[in-house]
Amino acid sequence: MPMSVAAIIVAAGSSSRLGQPKQLVLIDGEPLLHRAIRFAQEAGASPVFVVLGAHRERIESAIDFGAAAIVINADWEEGVASSIRAGVKAVQAEAPTAEGVLLLTCDQPRVSAEHLGRLIQMSYAQSAPTAIASAYGGIRGIPAIFPRQALHDLLALRGDKGARALLAHPPWPVISIPLDGGEIDIDRPEDLALPG
Repeated sequence: MPMSVAAIIVAAGSSSRLGQPKQLVLIDGEPLLHRAIRFAQEAGASPVFVVLGAHRERIESAIDFGAAAIVINADWEEGVASSIRAGVKAVQAEAPTAEGVLLLTCDQPRVSAEHLGRLIQMSYAQSAPTAIASAYGGIRGIPAIFPRQALHDLLALRGDKGARALLAHPPWPVISIPLDGGEIDIDRPEDLALPG
């Protein structure tokens, strides 16, 4: 039976610095969140969970989620860790046989379905629990795949700290795959003017 990797798209933030929901910002006519869902599915992740919080009703009415499952994070104001926890709990409940979790956001415009596919294929090639991270700007970061054994570490995250710290000092091996421009994200209005 082939391995399966579930995806958690963390999209619950308020985008306060941007002044509008970044989930709905268009790149090539496609909302960032829809793009992230499509890329995760095209790369072979299944099931795909989308964690929503701020602007939830507006986002739900504007995005076609298709087969992706919506996870509501009522504690989104705590920070990104609460969304990661909500997504991991959904994976544990709905995809108990998933052997890994692809964690990503929707605001990294240089991420592609091809890059996510490379992460997934590398995870399939491992015989022992291994994280597969994106490498950019001198760090290891997301998108990243965490082995099932790492779920309890993700559930222990608190506050506005994401998974990057786990990748910096991991209790399991990490393989890095370069992501050109991965450090670019859309946080402020001036970021919308970035060339593609």
